[in-house]
Amino acid sequence: MNQMKKEVGEPAYARAFKYWRKQIQKAKIADLSARDVERANFVFSIYDFEGTGVMDAFNLGDALRALNLNPTVALVEKMGGTKKKNEKKMKVDEFLPIFSQVKKDKDTGCYEDFLECLKLYDKEENGKMMAAELSHTLLSLGERLEDAQVDTVLGDCMDKEDDDGFIPYDPFLKKLMA
Repeated sequence: MNQMKKEVGEPAYARAFKYWRKQIQKAKIADLSARDVERANFVFSIYDFEGTGVMDAFNLGDALRALNLNPTVALVEKMGGTKKKNEKKMKVDEFLPIFSQVKKDKDTGCYEDFLECLKLYDKEENGKMMAAELSHTLLSLGERLEDAQVDTVLGDCMDKEDDDGFIPYDPFLKKLMA
């Protein structure tokens, strides 16, 4: 235990607690490659706006998404993200275990998962679905979006409807996931 710094007046149990907390944090990030740690440190430095070695927890979701992860808003909050700026700050040694844990999380969907979901709305099995159904799905299922958010997503990613109100969902999904 020579790695622990002895502070004046600090009880032995407090020193032991700090030591084991550090060991647990190291174990939590042990599954990250050197490249992952380098990428995470780089992204962290981008969101460290003042250059003080801390990032606002409000930006946790954005930082994780910049690392090609797809955490939900609920997961970001569970991991320590905040809804308001300047509520909480985090250091890189707090960020790395979060990155490691979210990276291991297999709960987030991928392109193929979302494609299978949209195929459920493809009644004629021709690669098309009703644009209104897509809008309704985004508004009501999973992590629900607001009307303005749905309008933005559809405007940016959806092809023109045909005369019957159908759109090809594969190009929509590819644009959305890009």
